[in-house]
Amino acid sequence: MKTPFRLDQRHALVTGGASGIGAETVRTLQQAGAQVTIADLDLEAAQTLAGELGDGVDTVQLDVTDQDSVAKAFASLASLDYLINNAGVGHVGSIEECDYDAWRTLMNVNVDGPFLVTQAALPLLKASSHGAIVNIGSVAGLVGIKRRFAYCASKGAVVAMSRQLAAEYAGQIRVNCICPGTVDTPFVEAYLEKYHKHEKNEMRVQINARQPIGRLGKPEEIAHMALYLCSDEAEFVHGATLEIDGGWTSL
Repeated sequence: MKTPFRLDQRHALVTGGASGIGAETVRTLQQAGAQVTIADLDLEAAQTLAGELGDGVDTVQLDVTDQDSVAKAFASLASLDYLINNAGVGHVGSIEECDYDAWRTLMNVNVDGPFLVTQAALPLLKASSHGAIVNIGSVAGLVGIKRRFAYCASKGAVVAMSRQLAAEYAGQIRVNCICPGTVDTPFVEAYLEKYHKHEKNEMRVQINARQPIGRLGKPEEIAHMALYLCSDEAEFVHGATLEIDGGWTSL
């Protein structure tokens, strides 16, 4: 019998792959047999991770907001089967607390980034017999969250882009979107350090409680969802928006 969820002799690229959910996705896809390219603005961090993982992992420096950087990165690839659009940034604040510079930064990374990267990746993905895109969205793209105005807007765009791409390229490339709840990553730790430095423990309790099951998600849980969506076992999964949020959106 064929071992399920194997990606042997396939090539994946993970944006923002040097840390957090991205890094765990790189590990998981490599363990499943894929050749994985870590695409990250922080080339040093990407190279450090690649050195830890060894064979089957390479790196490319990528600024997802810069057309020249994106073009250069994809020009270096001979083939591609899977694109994981993971790179993203956050912002805390209502519309009244969000100045235009903060808005543009979020839109540049979270919306323009997947647009530029996906557009560049399309010829390679269309040439593959296994082409698939996994966009990392967020529950913030599905429900309103207080003081997350720009973030909700940007992740809502990711969900909408995923659905449109699925409609456009059905039968050529599978496209799906994962919408995590709050996941225990350096992203969350940086948020606590910036906004709740003197009350981290109390805020951790609140953040854990926000998920009905009472804890944060784990990066590997998101990574294994991405692995499934890339695998042959998910060939009938297309145009899906998959919540992995501890029950948050079930309320």
